[in-house]
Formats: sequence, structure tokens, C-alpha cells
Amino acid sequence: MSELQHRATTLDSAGWRRRGEEGPAVVALGGGHGLSATLRALRHVTHRLTAVVTVADDGGSSGRLRQEFDCLPPGDLRMALASLTDDSEWGLTWRDVLQHRFAGQGELDNHALGNLLILALWQLLGDEVEGLDWVGRLLAIHGRVVPMSSSPLVIEADVVDAARRRRVRGQVAVATARGRLENVCLEPSDAVAHPEAVRAIDEADWVVLGPGSWYTSVLPHLILPSMRQALMSTSARKVAVLNLSTQRGETDGMSPADHLRVLSDYAPGFGLDVVLADPSTVDDLDSLAQVCEQMGATLVLRQVRSGDGSCLHDPLRLAAAFRDAFDDVLGDVEADRRAEQEQAL
Repeated sequence: MSELQHRATTLDSAGWRRRGEEGPAVVALGGGHGLSATLRALRHVTHRLTAVVTVADDGGSSGRLRQEFDCLPPGDLRMALASLTDDSEWGLTWRDVLQHRFAGQGELDNHALGNLLILALWQLLGDEVEGLDWVGRLLAIHGRVVPMSSSPLVIEADVVDAARRRRVRGQVAVATARGRLENVCLEPSDAVAHPEAVRAIDEADWVVLGPGSWYTSVLPHLILPSMRQALMSTSARKVAVLNLSTQRGETDGMSPADHLRVLSDYAPGFGLDVVLADPSTVDDLDSLAQVCEQMGATLVLRQVRSGDGSCLHDPLRLAAAFRDAFDDVLGDVEADRRAEQEQAL
């Protein structure tokens, strides 16, 4: 087959790599809005996509259902499913149904319909992954969603503010605490990674961490021992996507380099292949480049922020950055910086 014929079979008319078996097997880790941003981008790159979602949420509708039914919190799982729907009338309609929240004065107030649908399937089928697969089939999603663990997890951390140190418990409390976070851990201490999550990581070509709430959505994957072991032992290449801003309370005052140092602190020896950052977020390029080098990663600067200036990732821009990473079209940060300096002289 000629190069031209090969490109015709793997690229669509717009120049995007065709999704399906031609695409890489990708596992995206995280939760909430950060993971949703990653998934909305990755579904333009491959169908061989698995979202592994944190299960520590204890706020809102998820927290109420978790407390009442002793179940996994369904909210972040629901958001991941909604993010994997395509832009057809079917996909958009069922996405809106899944995301619909009831407004009223009774017990249904603020519950997301998708959370109730997921819980109903869990109770009927007795299997979390099978229930999520059925919702995925209803939405005709591109990929699969699995929980990080079969056990609902609780996040704890020490919050250090000046000379004061206090222990906080629960994802909402940790995410909103003002001060430096230390000694972050998960309970139950004997919780294990879901076998389907471990299998997906073992079979992946690429693993993506971030963006998202760094301590409560991204870091838990490296705290849970069996998940950390899977990530350390996989042959998959790994890319970290840095946030576009700090998160009030959780990461106040942290630089992009500090975010990577947190991963190394909690998982010594954990390496990355690519670190993806928007240049508008990097004030100290030397520091970030140094940490990337220590972790074995290539630093890739790409404009991935939404064009309206908000702190949101643009799905198509992020998809293009992922495509460059997966195809090893990474560029040279040092060369780019030297060129900019020469132009400024």
C-alpha cells in the first residue's frame, strides 16, 4: 500500500485520524470537569478509549445517594458518560437527559436524572461496570467508563495554614480547605483498583492524567496502591495535562512545576513521557522544564485554552495536541524558546 493510500484509510476528509481500530488504546484518569474535557477531546482521536473515574465524591446528588444507598458516587461517572456521546441528535438528546437536574422542593431536588438511572441499573444488575456499559449503549458512546475502585473511597488530608494544622475528611472538605495539603490518603486503606481499570491500563498504548482537581481527582490514582502499581508497571506511554489555573483552596499558589512534584512525592519513581501545558499558564518555564526532565518527560506547549479566554480546554485544540503527542510530533521547547529570544533582540 502506498503512503497516499495508507493516509486515505486512516485520515478523514478534515485530516483527522479516523476513529476505531486505527486509533491508539487510550485510558484517561480523573474525575469531574477535568476528565470531561479530556474525554471530549480524545473522542476525536480514537474509539479505543476507557475512562477510569475516581469514586470519592461526597457532595451534592452523588453524596446523598452514596449515603442513602451505600453505593459508588455516580456523578463523575455520569459526567464521563455524557462526555463520550457524539454530536448526533441521538447523542445530544440523551446527553441532556442524563445531565438533567430536577428542581423542586422535595427529595428529588437537585438530583441528576443520570445518577438515578445509573443507580437503578446497579441495583437491577448487581454489577457497577455492567450497569455503566448499559448506559453507554443507550447513549451510543465512543469508549467505555469504569470506576477506579468497587469501593466508595474517602479522601483525607492535613491542611496546614501558617502554624495551624488540621485533619479534614471528604472530597468536598479537602477540595475547599484553605491551606497547603499534606499526607493525603484514601480510605478504606485496603481498597483495591477495579480489575477492569487495571486491565485497561495494562492493555493501553497511552495513559492520560489530568487536567482536573489535582489532589481529589488526579492524585488518588497514584495513592491507591494497586492502581499505582498498574501505572508503574504498564508499558503504555503516559501524558499529564496541566490545569489552566489553580483551584481555589486546593492548589492556591501552586505553579505548574509544583503540580508535577506532587505526583512524584506520592509516587516516587513514577515517570511521564509527555507533559502538555498551555503556554499562557507557565510563568517559570525553566522550573517546569527541569521537573519534566527529572520525570523523563518531554514538555509540550500548545494553545489548548478556549478562544473566549475562559479557564476551559477547547476540545478540538486539545485533541490536536493529543494527536501530536500520540504521533510523536512534539517539537522542541528549548529550540522554540531560543528562537523567541532571538526574535526579541
